[in-house]
Amino acid sequence: MTDVVYDPLAAQRTADGPDFDVLLSGTVFLDIIFTGLKTMPSAGTEVWAGGMGSCPGGIANLAVASSRLGLRTSLAAAFGDDDYADFCWRTLAEQEGVDLSRSRRFDAWHSPVTVSMAVDRDRSMVTHGHPAPISGNEMIGVPPRARAVMVDLGHDVACGTDEPTWVEAARTQGALVFGDVGWDPTGEWSPRLLDQLAGCDAFLPNAPEAMAYTRTETPNDALYALADVVPLAVVTNGAQGALAIDGTTGEEAQMPALRVPALDPTGAGDVFAAGLVVGTLAGWSLRNRLAFAIMCSGLAVQQFGGSLAAPGWGDIADWWHALRDSLGGGSYMASLRRRYEFLEQIVPTVPLGGVHRAAATIARHADVEGPQLMPRPRPDAVQGVHSPSPRSRR
Repeated sequence: MTDVVYDPLAAQRTADGPDFDVLLSGTVFLDIIFTGLKTMPSAGTEVWAGGMGSCPGGIANLAVASSRLGLRTSLAAAFGDDDYADFCWRTLAEQEGVDLSRSRRFDAWHSPVTVSMAVDRDRSMVTHGHPAPISGNEMIGVPPRARAVMVDLGHDVACGTDEPTWVEAARTQGALVFGDVGWDPTGEWSPRLLDQLAGCDAFLPNAPEAMAYTRTETPNDALYALADVVPLAVVTNGAQGALAIDGTTGEEAQMPALRVPALDPTGAGDVFAAGLVVGTLAGWSLRNRLAFAIMCSGLAVQQFGGSLAAPGWGDIADWWHALRDSLGGGSYMASLRRRYEFLEQIVPTVPLGGVHRAAATIARHADVEGPQLMPRPRPDAVQGVHSPSPRSRR
C-alpha cells in the first residue's frame, strides 16, 4: 500500500499561503550505520556487524523528520556527481518527498560520508568531507515563502551581518526562525553567539549548551536567561525531558522523557525539533508541543540510523493506539495515557496507510533491528532528548 501523507496544517492552507512549511540549508552526508557490534575493532583486527543501513544524514535528518510529519519541506544543499550523491538525491526527492529545487549538483565534488558504529547503545563515527563549493546564501538567493526556517546558529547566520542573509529574508517574508546550536569543541562558548537570537523566534539548545552559553548553573536558570532574549525558549535535558517558556502565549511547561530502550540517539534532536515545529505551526499548547516532540524523539531512538528512524504519522498512530488500548502498566502508563490524550483528537484523522518509517539503503533493505512500539516502564532505560553530540549536525 502506498503511504498516504497526512497534513497536520490542512486547516491553515490557503491559495495564497506560503510555498513551503519548512526551509532548510546545510550539508547532506551519506551515513553508513553498522549496528550490533560487540566491540570496536582494535588495530589489525576485523569485527562483524549484526546489521547495517545506509541513508542520507546531516541536514537530511531534519529534512526527512519534517517531511514524514507532513510538513512541506524544501532543502538547499550541495550534492556531488558521484553515486552516493545520486542515492541521497533520489532518496530525499522521490522517497521522502523533500523539495530540492534550491539544491545544486557540483562536478568533481564528492559526497561527505560518515560511518557510524553502534556499540552497547553508544556510537562512534568516522567522517570525511569538504566544504560546499558555495554558501547557503548563494544557493538560496531570494528564499521561497515558508512558514518556518530551521537554522544552526553555529553555521547559519540569522542576523547581524552587513548583507542580509537568506534567514533574515525568510523572516521578513513571515517565516518563524527556529534556531539550534551545536557543541562548541573549543570550549569558548562565546555569549556573542546569543546575539543572533535577535533574529530568531525560537531557540532549542540542550541543557549543557544552554548553561554554557548563558553562564548559568542549572537548566532552569538557563531557560529563564534565554526566555529574556527569544520568544520561545526550549531546553532539552536528556533523561529529564525538556522545559520551555513561550513568551508569546505566556505558557511555561516541563515534560519528562519517555522510558524506552534507546538503541541509537543519531538524529534524535532533529526529530525533536521537527515535532516542536509541527506543534507550533499547528497552534498547539506548549505542553502538547513538548509532549509530541519528546514522543517523536522517543520513537526515533528505538531504531538505528538517523533519518531511517524518523517516525511518520502512521508510526505515531500505531504508538498511540497501542498505548491507549494497553491494560495495566501501573501509574507510569496511566500518566503516559493522560499526557498523550490530546493525540486522540488527531490520530483518528490520520488516513489508513499514513506514512511510516521507510528503509533507505543502497542494499535496498535496511538490515537493522525494528522499532519497539509499545512503551515499556523501564526505569533503567529512560530516553533523553537531544543529547550532546560531538558534531552539531547530529
